[in-house]
Amino acid sequence: MIEIEDDLRMVTAGNAGPMTLHGTNTFVLGRGRVAVIDPGPELPAHLEAILGGLDAGEEVEAILITHSHLDHSPLSREMSARTGAPVYAFGRHDAARRPLMEKLGEIGGGEGIDFDFAPDVLLADGTHLSGESWEVEVVHTPGHLSNHVCFASGGRMFCGDHVMGWSSTLISPPDGDVRDFMTSLDTCIARDESVYYPAHGKPVHKPKQLMASLKAHRQTREAQVLAELEKGPRDIATMTLELYRDVDRVLHGAAARNMLAHVIDLTERGVIAPEGAFSADAVFGLV
Repeated sequence: MIEIEDDLRMVTAGNAGPMTLHGTNTFVLGRGRVAVIDPGPELPAHLEAILGGLDAGEEVEAILITHSHLDHSPLSREMSARTGAPVYAFGRHDAARRPLMEKLGEIGGGEGIDFDFAPDVLLADGTHLSGESWEVEVVHTPGHLSNHVCFASGGRMFCGDHVMGWSSTLISPPDGDVRDFMTSLDTCIARDESVYYPAHGKPVHKPKQLMASLKAHRQTREAQVLAELEKGPRDIATMTLELYRDVDRVLHGAAARNMLAHVIDLTERGVIAPEGAFSADAVFGLV
């Protein structure tokens, strides 16, 4: 366990990979009776590293989940059983899914979701939680997943996968939503936290600058989609091969989900339309 600040420690899970970088960062907030943020994947060794890294006499009194992906929430079940601490989260993965996503037909999705996740206590945007030595404000930030929240505490933001310093965020419909993601970036940009602690990668010390660049990245990607469709109707697979031609093919599946998120948004706004019924495999053209 690494001590970051007097009231903040971190343990990184052993789940390194193309989508997780070095692994999931689990944060221990407070001293004495502590809160654990994103216990991570169901790895017994990681649970022992967290609990075994606590000082003598320390106890876990709350387990806080930013969102229910398999690299963030599953270990909460065993941790809660071991410690008696309740699990807090916004809800299940589809807790804030927009109705539009239910109407789009077959669009796939569901990869990486912890379908067994069921928090003990539901959180709402703006809720303040506190314990013996810690306090957080809940900031609902849908986009990466509809139930994604960040936890603000003392000028810091524990931002899960909403903002990451090493990569842009995966947005995979129907529970990922690029329109919500852009709104959530604006929500965070309007706040005053000066350092962001993501669940993957290093702390972000210029978060407003990074979030502005993330917005610009999404706007650029949208422009690229439209430029492709100016050449003629295309399906998502064809556009992914072209726009991500310099990206390792192992990441093209995730890239295609990001493309789908943009296509859904552009379709909703009436800028493009599918040939026939909407699906992830449809051919799309400019309106």
